[in-house]
Amino acid sequence: MTTINVSKARADLNRLLDQAVKSRKPIMICGKRANGVLISEEDWSAIQETLFLLGIPDMRKSIKDAISEPLSRGKSTIKW
Repeated sequence: MTTINVSKARADLNRLLDQAVKSRKPIMICGKRANGVLISEEDWSAIQETLFLLGIPDMRKSIKDAISEPLSRGKSTIKW
């Protein structure tokens, strides 16, 4: 993960945003009071969707069970 200080990040925010979108890798921004991470909107949405799905009771088990079944059954068994 790339790490950059707040002053440099502020001066070059457009380039950093382009880099985060293109590389799909987070950028750590370090400041005197706190640190943060810059990621693309697409990556943020994917993280939010994953957290939502994992918050549904038994979703993780249902996905694991479905993955272990052969595709030849022709029917999805993921239970919502």
